[in-house]
Amino acid sequence: MLWRCSSVVTMNMNIVETVNNCRVLPVVVCDDEERSVTLAKVLQRAGMPVIELTLRTENALACIKAIKEAVPELLIAAGTVTNASALSRAVNAGADFVVSPGISTEIIRAASARDLFLIPGVATASEIMLGMASGLTLFKLFPAEAIGGTALVKSLAGPFPGIRFCPTGGLNAVNYQDYLALDNVACVGGSWMVKADMIENGQWEEIERLARAAIRTQKHVRAN
Repeated sequence: MLWRCSSVVTMNMNIVETVNNCRVLPVVVCDDEERSVTLAKVLQRAGMPVIELTLRTENALACIKAIKEAVPELLIAAGTVTNASALSRAVNAGADFVVSPGISTEIIRAASARDLFLIPGVATASEIMLGMASGLTLFKLFPAEAIGGTALVKSLAGPFPGIRFCPTGGLNAVNYQDYLALDNVACVGGSWMVKADMIENGQWEEIERLARAAIRTQKHVRAN
């Protein structure tokens, strides 16, 4: 993907570095602005610098806007972005970058036109090659567990040595460590520390505990 401005290149490189370093990307479904802001602050306090808020609820864009205003230093990814229109709305709401469950020429072009960092979803070698043709090197592998799990990730390392993945879908507090142990995994996405019922019930201490545990464990995995 060709970026047209040096400041944009720097911004997107910073996003890549932050995503690579965070290693565990919390995938959030929330439709309440106040709760979403509280959640963002809890995750930031736990040490997570990035949050993915999915566009699965009617109020998701308002939640992104509220989080960005309240916690501007937190990187926000708009998730479940499936077309150019959704991408534009997410950026206008304040999203720093977008994550898609799939890949298409439409969404690649829309991201490129706005100089926006994109992590598209892939499940096959052909889809990876489609993204590579536009210069993409980081992909969301989705739904990771359903399409082959760590065995698939390992098999993709051979034909695609310069490609890294963010496996998402079916990961939990135990199996995510198996993914992080792989060299071609930049980070993983999961919701085990931000389940909808915990957010709904305001279980902030439990959410923070699970988030901190995920961070502690991933640091140990990477060190090995």
